[in-house]
Amino acid sequence: MARYEDFLRMSDGQEVFVAVYEPERAIVRGHIHILHGMAEHCGRYGAYAEALAKIGYFVSLHDHRGHGRTVDRGGQLGFFSEQRGFERVVRDVFEVTQLVRKNRDLPPMILFGHSMGSFIARRYAQLFSSTIKALILCGTGASTPMHAVGNRLANMLAMTQGKTLPSEFMTGMSFGSFNKSILNPNTAYDWLSRDTSAVQTYIEDPKCGFIATNQFFADLTYGIHLIGKDSENARIRHDLPVLLISGSADPVGNYGKGVFKVAEQLREAGLENVCVHIFEGLRHEILNETNKEQVYDVIIRWLKYEQTI
Repeated sequence: MARYEDFLRMSDGQEVFVAVYEPERAIVRGHIHILHGMAEHCGRYGAYAEALAKIGYFVSLHDHRGHGRTVDRGGQLGFFSEQRGFERVVRDVFEVTQLVRKNRDLPPMILFGHSMGSFIARRYAQLFSSTIKALILCGTGASTPMHAVGNRLANMLAMTQGKTLPSEFMTGMSFGSFNKSILNPNTAYDWLSRDTSAVQTYIEDPKCGFIATNQFFADLTYGIHLIGKDSENARIRHDLPVLLISGSADPVGNYGKGVFKVAEQLREAGLENVCVHIFEGLRHEILNETNKEQVYDVIIRWLKYEQTI
């Protein structure tokens, strides 16, 4: 396996950090592009990418605007863009993957998104489903009336306080209750994983857990509301295979209820192959859980099955 990294220039001039893991085998089994979540970066997916590359998958990842090493080339942690930020990061996925695939003979792409990355992946599927072979949504959640309320509040704060001001208020509103189901939590981030070392690594990472801006929350809540619309889900090609995976103790997916709601919305939109796997007891970051190898195995077995249909 070989790992490469680079910065790729987007159509508006922003440079985005990209990492690639190439398998050693001559015949590549598939191409998987990974979208990370909010207030983290693609470097946290190295172990997962290596596991996939070792069995023959070409894996690519990138840091969204306002995240990770992409900020090293311009921008601010927790800020997408001045206008239409959610749609801009979705467009980045299209441009990044097109550039990664250019001059490479790769199989059709499989898109994997975790948490915020799953919301971006869902919008990507609504706009560009013809460009992907399959979709994996990890730690996703359903749109609720609270997202509409949050969008109005975030837009108001962006107008009155400024778009780029980090929002303690919206952060508390969004994540303040996520530890409530955990008995005697040790940190504010115990809801991420039962693996205390993984939680501590997240806390100690300077590019994780930052306070996002008013405009970021306006963009994100807009995006979550948008991807929940029946009219937008109807744009996804009906034969796209979709796997939704989550932990039963994940507050983002409302402890499984929101995940099944998303699956039902996709089925009602006409999608013919939607699978759900809920891991009992696991929290939000199932790829960083104490039994993450079991999660890897479920994903890999689903991928192998989808290769045969």
